[in-house]
Amino acid sequence: MSAHLVLVDALNLVRRIYAVQERPFIQSKTQVESELAEKTQKQVLFNTQTACIKALENILASQQPSHALAVFDSQQPCWRYKLYPDYKKGRKKMPVHLAGELSNIQDAFMQHCVDSLVSEEDEADDLIATLATKMALHNQHVTIVSTDKGFLSLLSANIRIYDYFNRRYLDEQYVKNKFDVKPAQLIDLWTLTGDSTNKIPGVAGIGQITAASLLNKYGSLSAIVNNEEIKPAILEKMNQSKEQIALSRELLTFKQNIPLGFNLKDIRLTNQNLELQESARENTSLQIETNKNQQML
Repeated sequence: MSAHLVLVDALNLVRRIYAVQERPFIQSKTQVESELAEKTQKQVLFNTQTACIKALENILASQQPSHALAVFDSQQPCWRYKLYPDYKKGRKKMPVHLAGELSNIQDAFMQHCVDSLVSEEDEADDLIATLATKMALHNQHVTIVSTDKGFLSLLSANIRIYDYFNRRYLDEQYVKNKFDVKPAQLIDLWTLTGDSTNKIPGVAGIGQITAASLLNKYGSLSAIVNNEEIKPAILEKMNQSKEQIALSRELLTFKQNIPLGFNLKDIRLTNQNLELQESARENTSLQIETNKNQQML
């Protein structure tokens, strides 16, 4: 029987939900999280956890998986920071009060029979890539729930990417429309152009249009480098960036061989799991109603 594993990029989900819940309480563009009153922080965290639980329920209902797992990043810098200290430089840090709430969100997910996997030194992306490719190699189906464009490079017959917030699948046609290459060529594309989201530099003077044109004509980065037909000006730019190309490619490439330490059966959703999910939903609804009533008193 074919399995269907749903992998939730948990911090991608949680942080986007938190941003939505926090927005009404921000009085100005210059206000930062630390300025939120303690009572407001608690309200935002309560709203975030409630919305995360609802999101998980919606994901399970729409995807109907046989297995599910929420994958979290470690709070410690991953190996990419050690390799390149400017990795994700300038990215907004997670608010301290939200970081302190993650264990409660993980417990709430577990009440819905979805366990959490927390990375120690690798990024959640690497763990998700490892799980997804292992499943795909055994001809099993995987849906990655995330808006992170990096996962698009994993797209295949057995691996799908689902954008929960826009309720759509990010498929090969999406990649073609946005990047003008195939999913398998994305790592080469971003190696040439850089990835501004993660502050990974590319080859100076080569933009997306040029990079996509080269990849569509020659197929891969290695074919471009070794092709005598390439314009001398482009080859010169690439020759001047050999070390940067190697570094960027390593940073952009997911690990796919991380020892996981558990079996697929450990995250299987059984009929008993589904009954527990229904019970958890009822308890959650009751708790939310109770909390609302207490806030009104």
